[in-house]
Amino acid sequence: MSADASSPPDLGAVVVPLLKGPLYRDTHELLWPQLLALRAQVSDYVAVLGLTCQVDEAEGYAYLRGREDDADETGPRLVARRSLSFHVSLLLALLRKKLAEFDAANADTRLVLERDYIVEMVRLFLPATSNEARLVTNIDSYLTKVVELGFLRRLRGSATQFEVRRILKAYVDAQWLADFDARLAAYTDELAGPDSTDLSASVAALATTDADKSGEGE
Repeated sequence: MSADASSPPDLGAVVVPLLKGPLYRDTHELLWPQLLALRAQVSDYVAVLGLTCQVDEAEGYAYLRGREDDADETGPRLVARRSLSFHVSLLLALLRKKLAEFDAANADTRLVLERDYIVEMVRLFLPATSNEARLVTNIDSYLTKVVELGFLRRLRGSATQFEVRRILKAYVDAQWLADFDARLAAYTDELAGPDSTDLSASVAALATTDADKSGEGE
């Protein structure tokens, strides 16, 4: 059932899309006001399913997640119970860093990055290779995965621009970053060698930014 701005709020029209993934104020313009109007009813309904409805009106997104006492659920329902590869996790951490930097310097809420910029950002953390085409192809696959997860959105009419979805802040929190830092340190050790100096410096820079974010009290 589609939502209509002139129709009274419809619980089913809100819950069904939420069960499929996050709702965004800017892309679900008709459903968003219905969600706000039915927030209590939505919460009661999904509670029966062992879920909670998380709504961030300031950032403009809503999603379902497991209850806090469910040890198997550690993030938005969109990515719950999914095992992320190291490189996808790395890209998420880097995007979270850019989002924090962007928020600190801009009043705008939309962070848009060029594909080439993202490729170079990830390249700093990968070992040197003579196969440039394969490296870029691999990074493109990480990008595609993050788009599928809902943390990046390709801009309409552009094949090279991506918007960083602000729901990333709900998933990549201080604890997530702390856990990832341990994986990143192990990854750096495995690559230790003549070419590891630049990589170690990049890791240290990312860890410093992560530590700064953990003190933001989000």
